[in-house]
Amino acid sequence: MTKRAKKSPRARAIPAQALVSVVDDDESVRESLPDLLKELGFAVQAFASADEFLKSGSVSATRCLLLDIAMPGMSGPELQQELAQRGHAIAIIFITARADETVRRQLIARGAVDCLFKPFSEQELKTALDAALPGSQRR
Repeated sequence: MTKRAKKSPRARAIPAQALVSVVDDDESVRESLPDLLKELGFAVQAFASADEFLKSGSVSATRCLLLDIAMPGMSGPELQQELAQRGHAIAIIFITARADETVRRQLIARGAVDCLFKPFSEQELKTALDAALPGSQRR
């Protein structure tokens, strides 16, 4: 007699969504940006630091990273480098309060999709997300 394996309730197919992770030390950004991203149809998680993101278990599921440049501890560009060294190909959109076109060009040259200057418009964010996640599946 063979035993049937019980199916886990988690074994059901879950529709794939584009997970967007927000990494920013500014609490107001971590509270407001995920709300907007959810309205746009994305699954979202927010983290206060690069280290918190790396330890979260969400790295491999993240399709796009909205990443602050200047944070205590590991900076946004340092996280970008760390992810590349670990072999994670995640689309990155940098966000920063310091409007510096030179830094923006450098980040894009290193592989970032875009660099948005705070405060940015909903349309600027949508444009960057469309570039980062072409044909993404949203809720």
